[in-house]
Parts: sequence; structure tokens; C-alpha cells
Amino acid sequence: MRHLRLPVTATRLGMVGEQVVRAFWPLWTVVFLVLAPLMMGWHDFASVAVFRAAGLLAAVSVLAALVWGVRRFQMPSRAQALARVDASLPGRPIAAIADRQVIGTGDAASEAVWHAHVDRMMARTRDARAVEPDLRIADRDPYGLRFIALLFFVTALLFGSLLRVGSVGDMPTGGGQTLASGPVWEGWVEPPAYTGKPSIYLNDVPAGDLRVPTGSKVTLRLYGEVGALSVAETVSGRTQDAGATSEAEQSFAINQSGGLAIDGENGIRWAISAIEDTPPEVILTGPVEADAMGEMSQPFTALDDYGVETGTATITLDLAAVDRRHGLATDPDPIDPLVLDLPMPFTGDRSDFDEFLIENLSQHPLANLPVTLQLSVIDAAGQTATTPAEPMNLPGRRFFQPFAKAVIEQRRDLMWSRANAPRINQILRAISHRPEGLFSNETTYLRLRTIIRRMDAMAELGMNDEGQAEIVQALWDLAIQLEDGRLADARERLRRAQERLAEAMRDGASDEEIAELMQELREATNDYMRMLAEQAEPSDGTDQADNSQNTMEMSQDELQALMDRIEELMQEGRMAEAAELMEQLNQMMENMRVTQGEGGDGPQTPGQQSMQDLAETLRDQEDLSDDAFRDLQDQFNPGQQNDGQQPGQNQPGQQGQDGQQPGQEGQQGQGQGVGESGQQGQQDDNGAGGSGTLADRQRALRDELQRQRDGLPSLDGEAGDIARQSLERAEGAMEGAEDALRNGDLGEAIDRQAEAMDALRNGMRELGQAMAENQAQPGQGTEQGAAQGRPAPGQRDPLGRQMGNTGQLGTDQELLGREEINRRAEELLGEIRRRSAEQERPEIERDYLRRLLDQF
Repeated sequence: MRHLRLPVTATRLGMVGEQVVRAFWPLWTVVFLVLAPLMMGWHDFASVAVFRAAGLLAAVSVLAALVWGVRRFQMPSRAQALARVDASLPGRPIAAIADRQVIGTGDAASEAVWHAHVDRMMARTRDARAVEPDLRIADRDPYGLRFIALLFFVTALLFGSLLRVGSVGDMPTGGGQTLASGPVWEGWVEPPAYTGKPSIYLNDVPAGDLRVPTGSKVTLRLYGEVGALSVAETVSGRTQDAGATSEAEQSFAINQSGGLAIDGENGIRWAISAIEDTPPEVILTGPVEADAMGEMSQPFTALDDYGVETGTATITLDLAAVDRRHGLATDPDPIDPLVLDLPMPFTGDRSDFDEFLIENLSQHPLANLPVTLQLSVIDAAGQTATTPAEPMNLPGRRFFQPFAKAVIEQRRDLMWSRANAPRINQILRAISHRPEGLFSNETTYLRLRTIIRRMDAMAELGMNDEGQAEIVQALWDLAIQLEDGRLADARERLRRAQERLAEAMRDGASDEEIAELMQELREATNDYMRMLAEQAEPSDGTDQADNSQNTMEMSQDELQALMDRIEELMQEGRMAEAAELMEQLNQMMENMRVTQGEGGDGPQTPGQQSMQDLAETLRDQEDLSDDAFRDLQDQFNPGQQNDGQQPGQNQPGQQGQDGQQPGQEGQQGQGQGVGESGQQGQQDDNGAGGSGTLADRQRALRDELQRQRDGLPSLDGEAGDIARQSLERAEGAMEGAEDALRNGDLGEAIDRQAEAMDALRNGMRELGQAMAENQAQPGQGTEQGAAQGRPAPGQRDPLGRQMGNTGQLGTDQELLGREEINRRAEELLGEIRRRSAEQERPEIERDYLRRLLDQF
């Protein structure tokens, strides 16, 4: 059976390997344990006695392990290998072939069966393969000593050298004798860590030129008789602390080019060239840019041979360039320079990179004032580079609403100098003396009066830093509210957006401001049209023919094209044509209305009923706040009747016009249909007038809000939790207002009522968001779907868009272009980079932002 030679031979070799591993594993374990300290060079530091004792112990251990292995090693025979191969085959065919027939010999039939059996076994032997050896010795080494020895050996390979084993023969034999081969030495050059360059083993470097970075550390070790070798160097620049040149171990830094030599037997000399670390560079690559909200963007480039470590931007007031008029005529209080951290790349090379310094400094005292900008970067060696002072006006948010602009100017003057406080107080009093037409609602007027009262109180005791910061923040919040407005409905927000855009046309706004205002107009228009769509119910189709004659339908694309054309004309400076198109858009939106449906209102869901109840509570709270404000005026002006209407107070019969109160959209007719041109009808004002004292009315409102909170629908998600918390804060503010009214403190009561109204508005907004989220989830919205039904195929919303497949108003089509998506993604990435570079943010947040950047 020649075909069995190869499997049997390979199996026998495997069995020999088994015997070697099982017999000699203690030997190579001891050898690894002996080689590891020798490769690490421990014998260079050990005394001769310790070295001899360790050597004797190692020799005995190796000899014992060798004898133990030889005694247990048994050479496998060919028969053993053949038996192992036979055992791996089914039926042991090799042994079967070697058998002889005993029973039935001479019987032809029996012999035929036997020969068939032998032939079958012969065929099975052709499937024979070599048997893998079993090299497992865990039963012989239960403590894993072989792995410990292997770990020591691998560690020595990584951090040591096999060449050091050869120096064992050079160890002294006693009596202070020196090495027979003469004195030896070792040396390393370690470049600074920030260079990223590896260490240099001087024993492997031939004599001649050697270039290393400045600041590299040289370490030399001299072995043998003291004085046999000495070091001569001119690279460290040492004069006094040079030390003896023949010391056994020396260390110094390379600070300049020069020579390094080891004199004596087996000496060597190098010409060291110190590579200087060049200072970093930073360059402003473009002018500063700003958007309409005051966010600045300053591009810059930073360079360094090994990489920039950190950088700062210093913004300093340019007092000589300030227009010293009005509030700026006063000598300014000390304003410390503003220092910002420059954004640095988290990944990639820092030796040459471009970045943007992006900050919004609209609230800083230097905003919109002449300043100088200087960028500074530092490399790992501590070298600094600074750009020349760049004069500029520090970008900040611009305000277009006239009253907001006046408030921001007074805020700037107060930050400029506290000495302006009396002048600012007088100006604010003059503004609020005749408030008719200046304030869009009562809340802004009350905020201004609160600021004036706080300034009066501070004038008596003197304004400190905390008081100044309080007034500055209050003026900023008031200006933002005046500019953006806490508008009651989408129609009022649309009107304000149109007014701001018209103001920008007259003032000659920049392209960035025009783009920002046009985006605000688009959002306001979309919100207003969405409000019309939400109030429109699916029609049964019976009145389509009648309405089609008087209805003008405009698609979303046509409306978008009209606003794009307005923006294009403004950017080209053709303000007259832009104003004409703007007037056409205003008239179109002014004539848009919602018609009354012929059918009755459908059943309301609990969420819709809650929104309606909260809207009524908010309106009643506003009426109560108006009455409290009138009583407060009567206290200061007894017997004087108000000839004019207070800000935010509606005349009878005007409720439901463009100035309707917040939350009143829930009171619009529930059976309203599609939007069409016409005149919007009036609604009656169901105010909270009533009888009883102000405190009793406030108590009744609080009890009603408590009832509404208990009846809120169960809504999941963050928005639902925020809505409940906001309504809880509103109830607490109402309780505070009730206590103040009972104590006769009308000013405190009005403040608490304002807090309650703000909390109510926020709660209604979050409640609507929570209802929308729960309706959008699978399995949610069954209740509303049953009441409203599914849209008919081909049905369109007031913008002329096809209904989505989900039955929601709007469209399932992607309205955001690819360029807009890419631009938005770039903005988000830039914002993440900016925040991750802010050192004052918590480390856990910055680490999260860095991991976000790593993914993109």
C-alpha cells in the first residue's frame, strides 16, 4: 500500500513534535526566562557576585530541564504512526487488510465474501490523511509558566536587543580587571516629542554628518575603566555645568550646531547640524464677513514646520476711530480686550491649514464699534507669531425696527460708560411717555417700565457691575422682542416680516441682510399658508363649481419664484421694482381669507379641545393684565382719564382682525375651508371682563388652568413633558399674581401675569408640537383620522400642492434643493467645529463634538 507512505510519514513527524513539546517545554521556558534579562541589559548593572550566582542558577536550571526532557522523550515508531492513521479511518481498514481468514477457508463462497471485504477495506485506505499532532500541554503546565516566559521574551525583543546577550562574555572576572576587548559605550539622541521623529541609536550611526532637531537630548553611557573614554562636545553650549567628560553617564541637549566625539579606544566623532524650529505663521486670508444676525466669519491660514498648537484672536477697542457723539462722547469705562480661541483641526496635519473664526459677538460691548483684530498662534516649542493689527468694525446684529434700534443704542451707551445711566433713563422715559403706536403689545411696554424702575432704584444706591449687567441684558431682551416680536399669529408675523423688508429697502441693506430677511419672509409666508391649510377641512365637492369662479390658486413654486424675484431685484439695486412686486405680494396676502364651510364642525379631539381651552385662558389672562395695568395707571394719575388706547389693548369689535391675541387661532371657525380672495370677517370678543375683584378673577383663572392641566391628553415625547412643565410654571405665576393683587402690589402682579402669559404661550406651542409628533407616529392619530377622514385623490392644499400619501397637508416631495442641503450641512459642520474649539465648554461636551467630527 504505497499510497499510505506519505500520510504515515507526516503523522510520525507530528508525533515526534508532540514528544519534543511535551518533553522539552521546561527547557525552552527556562531559556526564555534567562534570555529576557540579558537582552534588557540587566547584567550591565548587576554586581559580579550577583551575576555569577544568577549565571550558576541559570546553568543548573537549563541542565536539569534538558535531562528531564531527554529522559521523557520517546521516538515514535512507524507502527505507532500506522496505528494512529488506521484509527482515524472508519472500520480500521489497515488492520482489517492485515488479518487472515480463519473460518471458512476452502469454502469458495466464504472466500469470495472475504476477498470482497478486503477489497472494500483497501478502497477505504485510499482516503487516509495525515493525523494532526496534539501539541496541547495544559495538563503538564497548569500554571501557564511557558506563557509567562514567552511574555518576558517578547517584551525583551521590543525594548531590548539580542546584541546585548553577546556582551555577557565581556563581564569582568574579578579583581577589577577591565574587559579584554577594551572600553565600550552606548548613546542615544532623542528628538523633541512634538517633532514626531524617532530616537537615534548612536552605535548604529557611522562617523560623519548627523542632522537632528534643535532641543534633542543626547544620552551617553561609558563602560569599562574610568578615564578610558571621554566625551567632547560643542553642541550644548554649556560653559559651567559641563561636568567631567569621563563620567560613566552623561546627558545634555543639542542647542546649536557643533561637534560630538567620544575619545579613546573605539572612539568616534560626528559633525552635528542642529535643525532650527522655524516660528509659526498666521495670515488673514480675507476680509471679515457677517450675516444678518451678526455672526462674524474671519478666514485665516496658519503654518508651522511641526504643527501649530494653539491660537487666539485678540479684539481691542480702536478708541481713536470711534465717532465720539451722543452717548459715546463720555469717557469710556475700561474695556478689556476680547480674547477668543482660534479653531484648530482635530484630525489631519496642523502644519498647514485653513480655518474660519466664527463667533456671534452681537451682545459684546464692542459690537458694531471700531476695533483692531490680531491673530496669534503658538507652536510646541513656545514660539509665537502675530498678525498686524487689522482695523475693522466688529460685526454685530443690525436692528431695523426703529424703536428696537433706539433701545440697542441706549444699551451700547450703558456698556460704554455707567455715567450714561441718567441720560439713558431720561431717554427711555421720553419714549414711554406717549407709548401709543410704539409698542406692538403690552408686554414690551411693561418690560420697558420695569427697566426704568430698576434704573431708578440703582440711581439711589449707585450702579454696580451686577446691576449694569442686569440692565444690559434686559435692554437686549427688549430689543429682540421688539425686533422679532412675540407675535400672536402667523398673519402678524408675516406683516412684520414685510415691514422689516421694506425698511431694509429704504436703508440699503447688504446682500447678507437681504438674504436673511427674505428667508424670514419665506418662513412667515409658509407659516401663514400652513395656518390656512390647517383651518381648511376637506370638502365634499358640492361647492367646488361655485368657489372656482372667485378663487385664485397659486402653487408653491409660483410663490417661491415671486419672492426669489424680489430678492434678485434688491440685490441688483432695483429697489423701485422690488417695492412694486412687494406691494403686489402684500395685497395678495392681505386679501387671503378662509371661507366658512356649510357643514357643521366635526368632532374635536381631546388635544384640540385642550388647545382651545388654553387659548381662552390666555385671552382671559391678557384681559386681566390690562385691567391691572389700568388700575396701576390710576394710582399714579388719580382722576385722569385715558384718552388714548394702551398698547396691546383692543377696541370692542376688533378682536379677530390682524391684531388678534395669541392663541386665538384656536377660536377661528372650525368649519372653515380653502383660502380665497376676499375680506376677512370679524369675530366677537369673548373677553374675561366679568365682575369681582382682580384677585378673585385671578384665582378663578388659576382654578380653570388646574382643571385644564388635569384634562390634558396623554402625550409621549419631550415636547409633551415641556408642555406640562410650562403649564405648571404658568399656574405658579398665577398664584404669585393672586398674592400680589391681594397685597395691593400691582407692579409685582403685572410681572407675575406676564410670566404666566409667556409660560402659557410656550405650553401651547409645545402641546401643539407634541400632538403633531404623536399623530405622525405609526398607530397614533387614529382619533383624529376618524374625525377628519382621508383626503380624496388629487386634492390640493391652499398653495396648490398635491396632498401627501400620508394624508397630511403639504407635500411628500423634497422641497430642499441639493445645493441648499450641502450648504446647510457645511453650516452645521462649521458650528460643531466652532463649539468644539471653545475651551470654556465642559470637557465631556467637547469630547462628544470631537467624536462627531471624526465621523465626518
